[in-house]
Amino acid sequence: MLENLTLVLGGASSGKSAFAEQLVTQSGAPRVYIATAQAFDDEMRAKIAAHLDQRGDNWRTMETPLDAADALADVAPNEVALLDCATMWLSNHLLAESNLAAQTDRLLSALATCKGRVVLVSNEVGLDVVPDNALARRFRDAQGKLNQQIAARANLAVLVVAGLPMVLKGTLP
Repeated sequence: MLENLTLVLGGASSGKSAFAEQLVTQSGAPRVYIATAQAFDDEMRAKIAAHLDQRGDNWRTMETPLDAADALADVAPNEVALLDCATMWLSNHLLAESNLAAQTDRLLSALATCKGRVVLVSNEVGLDVVPDNALARRFRDAQGKLNQQIAARANLAVLVVAGLPMVLKGTLP
């Protein structure tokens, strides 16, 4: 178990990112935002802008759609990093036809060796209906497996539903 790792899960628009940001802000430590989203359309650009506005200026931001492991290596011992989110990271790798097993191993290794504290956001995708196409089913299965691997390593795991945190493992600070 990694004492420096917190996993925040939730569905789309569940409040998981806001809750994760609150955890990082409450720590009082210097903040790092590891952003994995890519803005391919106006809707996503607006969503990213809203997240930036919500966070404010007191964050060091690293935009890393594919290289979250490299970003985690740059987190200092006194910093708290918010990796938002593993779902976009996985989607990016799936669409880039990366070797998912190798990239997952690389991410898990980076989480284990990160010198700072990490709050990682991810979507819980196992509560939905079975997707109607092979790519979506592959994504759902890969995301579920990734979430399980991260949760097994995390000291704290929280599920956020309707903006309310439910502790699955560990104790909130």
